Amino acid sequence: MKKRNVIFLATVAGLLILDQVTKYVIHTGMALHESIPVIPGFFSITYIRNPGAAFGFLAGASPTFRYVFFIGITLAAIGLILHYLRVYADEDQLLTISLGMILSGALGNLIDRIRFGEVIDFLDFYIGANHWPAFNVADSAISGGAFVLFIYIVRMKKTASPSRTA
Repeated sequence: MKKRNVIFLATVAGLLILDQVTKYVIHTGMALHESIPVIPGFFSITYIRNPGAAFGFLAGASPTFRYVFFIGITLAAIGLILHYLRVYADEDQLLTISLGMILSGALGNLIDRIRFGEVIDFLDFYIGANHWPAFNVADSAISGGAFVLFIYIVRMKKTASPSRTA
């Protein structure tokens, strides 16, 4: 097995397991909307169900539309990630890790949508009454993977651009 595939699979498996274990603990150990302050005035573990996407996008749409839309988008994203892995990530560990992070997050939230019709969120950051939308490990993996992908793209543009001489 190629080193790239081992890194990719380890990233996906590790983050997906972490995501599903944390969601299981929240789902079985807390009541919906229960909140446990961790850092008072800043961070709590709060059990929330999100029927929409990031920041509640499409939360008001019909459940059938959301289900079909999010499953379809997730499957398309998975296909693109696997394509990019096969075509572009041959020996670049940064790209491989970023794609693994994004895929693990997409799969983690897909599992929730299939099981519950919505996503379990529980990481609740706030200052006073101002709350950042709650999120989960899968969301963090997607965001972190997108950030790592951005770093990869910037790094590639720097190495691909011709050097300028005065």
